[in-house]
Amino acid sequence: MVFMGDRATLLETGRFVQRHARNAADEIIEAVGAVDAAVDTTADADTDAETETETEARHRRAAEHGDLASMSALGALLLRRGDLDGAEPYLRGATAEGDRAAANNLGVLLHQRGYPDEAAGWWRVAAVAGSAPAAHALGRHHRERGDEPAAEYWLRQAAEQGHALGAYALADLLEHRSDVGAERWLRAAAEQGHREAAYRLALALERRVTETTRGPHETGTRLRVPGTRAVVPSGVAATGTAVPGQPAGERAGEAAEAEQWFRQAAARGHRRAALHLGAILEHRGELKEAGRWYLSSAKEGEAKAACALGFLLRDAGDEESAAVWWLRAAQDGDGNAANALGALHAARGEQQTAERWYRAAMDAGDVNGAYNLGLLCAAQDRIPQAEQWYRRAAYAGHREAANALAVLLLQAGDANGAEPWFSKAAEAGSVDAAFNLGILHAGRDDDRTALVWYERAAAAGHTEAALQVGIAALRDGDEQTAERHLRCAAGGGSAEAAFRLASVLDARRPEPGPAVLGAPREEKSECEEWYERAAQQGHRRAQVRVGMLAAGRGDLAEADRWYREAAEAGSRNGAFNLGLLLAREGSEREAALWWTRAARAGHGRAALRLALLAARRGELTEGRRWCDRAVELGPAEVAERAARLSEALHQELTA
Repeated sequence: MVFMGDRATLLETGRFVQRHARNAADEIIEAVGAVDAAVDTTADADTDAETETETEARHRRAAEHGDLASMSALGALLLRRGDLDGAEPYLRGATAEGDRAAANNLGVLLHQRGYPDEAAGWWRVAAVAGSAPAAHALGRHHRERGDEPAAEYWLRQAAEQGHALGAYALADLLEHRSDVGAERWLRAAAEQGHREAAYRLALALERRVTETTRGPHETGTRLRVPGTRAVVPSGVAATGTAVPGQPAGERAGEAAEAEQWFRQAAARGHRRAALHLGAILEHRGELKEAGRWYLSSAKEGEAKAACALGFLLRDAGDEESAAVWWLRAAQDGDGNAANALGALHAARGEQQTAERWYRAAMDAGDVNGAYNLGLLCAAQDRIPQAEQWYRRAAYAGHREAANALAVLLLQAGDANGAEPWFSKAAEAGSVDAAFNLGILHAGRDDDRTALVWYERAAAAGHTEAALQVGIAALRDGDEQTAERHLRCAAGGGSAEAAFRLASVLDARRPEPGPAVLGAPREEKSECEEWYERAAQQGHRRAQVRVGMLAAGRGDLAEADRWYREAAEAGSRNGAFNLGLLLAREGSEREAALWWTRAARAGHGRAALRLALLAARRGELTEGRRWCDRAVELGPAEVAERAARLSEALHQELTA
């Protein structure tokens, strides 16, 4: 896909490449001039304000009188300027007089003219004479020719003389061969200010400390059906796990050193180092400084940094600025940024624009684009298209797309077609797919296999899977295992798990003793706290239980609140208990309303209470009607009492 601004970007990239090549040559020449050239610097010190033109004129006059140092210096100056024709006679003249810096620079000139073999000859002359830059250039020449032993020899000569470029080139050669000695020379180059060496040294240290991980899984309360929210992973990994066997102190030290080298390289303008430094700072919560480094990297053309900066701005509430950076990154081919733009437009209801960006992400090689297209189609009930995109992403190895595809197939009644995709997703690490496999096998009454998958999902932190494992353990009488899993699920936000955990703890509580007048009110127990957590999440049975515990403490206002909340949500026990509370307080008419609601919902005790109420009022026929309802609903004790009351009312009516 072609975007506006691509041509400008390409032109700028071209200028950058040319500038980089020119700077690389200048580094070599300058190093030679500073280290090797025997130039009299006394005059330079006395004329700090001397211009380059004046310097050139001074060296030219001296060179015309046969001054060797000036011939070499003038040749180097003209070479840096790109005046090869003007530089060559001075460099050849100085070389003929045995000036090793001139020999090195003559090699540079010939290499630029396209005569690499002749250049190598002069580099050899200078290197044998002790020129570290020439040894570096000669080593690179041999490496380009595929002669690694010769390359290593000359690069080592340069590196051992303290030449930063030589040390870096030697490290690169050794790293290519997986030689452990590479890090030593990366460090040597980095300590001399070589920014690429500092960056690669930081990467090597970081690799030893962490390994990259992605995307926390989501959990749900039922069959995991993909939602409408697009998958937009962050631009740079920011989490990791420790390397087994490495002492924590050593890991921390290497992590700090890696950050130091990233910082040094970033300060010298290395955009990838700035990106990594931003990610480290963001993970640590230092968002302001992270944003500064992302911005620095993004301005240098690093698309991933522009994308990461967009996420940082989005999280800070500046969605418009985030979109600007995502657009810039997406136009540079960053699929993650294109996905972010797609999600942004989808949230605004701009479905066509969202689809265009998801397609751009897919074209950029980001498989999340296909998955997000599936989510978009599913949200619009375009199920065949959703299946098509899920399938495409799943075949490309996207585990959540495989799970989503399996869900679609299962919902369409194709359980046999769904199972392989669930399995593939679960084996790839999808926690939701593992949970869904548990549901699939439970639906076939294969509880043993279902439990295996629930346990696997629960071990990865899936809330509802932990609840299912806890329920199974309770069923098997393993209260300790049940409690452990219920705690995990309840801590993850499951109201049902919180209620069941509270029930387990409640059953262990000793029976309360008789109330003592004037005794201080007891603190809430742990089980009551879990009941309350479940109740606050709308769990009706928990609300009733919290009301009962409050009533037991004598806190009738609290009991009324929870009973009423449960009753209004449709709990017949809540309505019955609320009626009891109101009746004790003298509000018999309102109590009757709640008992009526409970009885109509199938609560036998509420029906018996209504029968007794009607009998006291002398409404014998109404009383018998509620007695019949109580007999029908039970339980046995209620049915027996209702039958006796009904008989008594019948005798009264026929007396």
